[in-house]
Amino acid sequence: MLLVVDNGSIYTKNLINFLSEKKTEFISKKFDEVNLSDMQQFDSFILSGRRKNDRRINAVNSKIIKYAVSEKKSLLGICYGAEILAITLGGTIKKSDKHVGGQETVVIEKENEICRGKIDVTESHNYEISQLGSQLHSLASSKSCKYEIVKHNDLNIFGTQFHPEMSDDGQSIIQTFLSI
Repeated sequence: MLLVVDNGSIYTKNLINFLSEKKTEFISKKFDEVNLSDMQQFDSFILSGRRKNDRRINAVNSKIIKYAVSEKKSLLGICYGAEILAITLGGTIKKSDKHVGGQETVVIEKENEICRGKIDVTESHNYEISQLGSQLHSLASSKSCKYEIVKHNDLNIFGTQFHPEMSDDGQSIIQTFLSI
């Protein structure tokens, strides 16, 4: 079973609609409705983007990431979800010079399980990953972001700086993530 953690992104409804269309079994919960003692019922997690910074959002998402790592569960962090993934695993983020938004071409630079070649995606963020901790490595970059897709060194834990729920190429990444 998949848990989608809704951190307040305006795009979460697009993610929910996509998962529903694909007949994916999932439960969606707002970050403040997640019961951390129920994590064992989930095989995988998707952490959505967010609109504003909130210590409670950060705390809940970090605990889910730590759980996924310790239990070797699959996780996909989207935008903010990728940023909190990096922070939780020893990396850093920075405020972008300006809002990064619109269409972007992402170049896949390292062979991986979820995508290949070049993909067209939708960006919408004010922060971005600036350094990866030792447990993550980069899979892809673009003209606007050095770390567009990151992956845990040993586990099926991924982060996308962009919003995969908002483009066909991105949705195929979500679909592939769900199949591994």
